[in-house]
Amino acid sequence: MTIQTPSNIIEQTCPPRPPMETLPTMYDLPSENPEEPGVPDQFHPWQADLLTQTFLPPDYTSEQMMIASDLNLYYDVHNTGHYKRPDWYVALGAPHLYEKREPRLSYVIWQEGVTPFIVVELLSHGTEKEDLGMTLRKSDRPPTKWEMYEQILGIPYYIVFDRYTDKLRAFELLRRRYREVALPENHLWLPEVKLSLRLWEGAYQGLQRIWLRWYDEDGNRIPTLAERAKKEKQRAEQEKQRAEREKRQKEIAEKQLQKERERTEKLLAQLKASGIEADA
Repeated sequence: MTIQTPSNIIEQTCPPRPPMETLPTMYDLPSENPEEPGVPDQFHPWQADLLTQTFLPPDYTSEQMMIASDLNLYYDVHNTGHYKRPDWYVALGAPHLYEKREPRLSYVIWQEGVTPFIVVELLSHGTEKEDLGMTLRKSDRPPTKWEMYEQILGIPYYIVFDRYTDKLRAFELLRRRYREVALPENHLWLPEVKLSLRLWEGAYQGLQRIWLRWYDEDGNRIPTLAERAKKEKQRAEQEKQRAEREKRQKEIAEKQLQKERERTEKLLAQLKASGIEADA
């Protein structure tokens, strides 16, 4: 009688594994949906999270902004099935929570009544042409991203970042048309929020590369939650060290004072033994 062990069962039910060199890699298996040109990856949510954590305009609280990434944006009340899914966007003046009580399942323009202030698209090879307004709308298809952002909603700022070339491009709405903005030193100043969007080289999520992040009006990098926590930890450690230094200095001063007292008392005792009054 043959005893069926787990390894025997696996050998009987699984086909032989081919050599590693014949197996497809992550570059060969981008998406299970062949109709979706934008493929999910780790960079998109990391970059969006970095933008969210550092978007802190001084004149708006977190409760006065709706910040989203990869959240469906419905824009046409007459065609309620039409939507776009920006990689990252902000609606200023819209509440942080839907009806101030729960997270959103989508952002519906005709309900919210607030158009996004800025949209950021992170280029993928499959979406590059549409993101840059280089594709024409087919008669039987919904508007393209560019057409929707520019002509239908009139979003004031449209940002495009290519992570493969580290190229940042910005478009500003002027007379209902997008005009590319010159970016001296690769940064875009937005006076409405008193922030600038810049390229930053550093490590985020353990990945060293060029990232997009927000800076304040003085040109200072706005810290992430982790950076703020690290800075606070350093401040607390410095405060602890300062307190310890002050304590040691106080102890040294007290010891020195005690020595002075002992020396004075010894001197008085010697004077008294010599018949000299201390007052004299």
